[in-house]
Amino acid sequence: MIKDSKPRLKLGVTGGIGSGKTSVCRVFDILGVPVFSADREASEIVENDQRIISRINSIAGKNLYINGGLDRMELATIIFNDKTLLEKVNSLVHPVVFDHFMKWVLEQTTPYVIMEAAILFESGAAKYVDKVATVQAPVEQRIERIIQRNKLSRDQVMERMRNQIDDETRMKLSDWVIYNSENDMIIPAILNIHKDILTLINTQI
Repeated sequence: MIKDSKPRLKLGVTGGIGSGKTSVCRVFDILGVPVFSADREASEIVENDQRIISRINSIAGKNLYINGGLDRMELATIIFNDKTLLEKVNSLVHPVVFDHFMKWVLEQTTPYVIMEAAILFESGAAKYVDKVATVQAPVEQRIERIIQRNKLSRDQVMERMRNQIDDETRMKLSDWVIYNSENDMIIPAILNIHKDILTLINTQI
């Protein structure tokens, strides 16, 4: 990929839980496109930022770090059953993630970069990117992937899905859709998006 002084376009990659966003972003990474994982960054923040740790304990009403690290299952049990608490935690963590993203962008030298975020629209992250690609997969396949990957029950997976916007809305808000069922090939779709973005960038020069 041709080096530039700074990225001219920021692409958001999103999709419902278990849709395969990480697999899609691995392909973009192979193409030389830097990927910022908002979810991974949020995980780092809640583990290491002392101010955030203190506020999370305050919101939860208990110490969730008794064993040194965040008890994620306990936090999930608390916030996914109470939308008010979920919103409080999100409003605490998301601004820090976005700040880290914008600083990270300034360090990159490729024509475009990617923010991978499960709740791109719900969190307000969409306003930090120029274009959006949504990864779409059948609900049942997504459920099976998450049950196997995260060792969650079906009810726990459905709980998380209910806290995300529906697929139809997500697709309407996106510039591209990458279908990732067991019968779909994601690489040709990704290559087409990569080509489209580079063409768009070149027309802006």
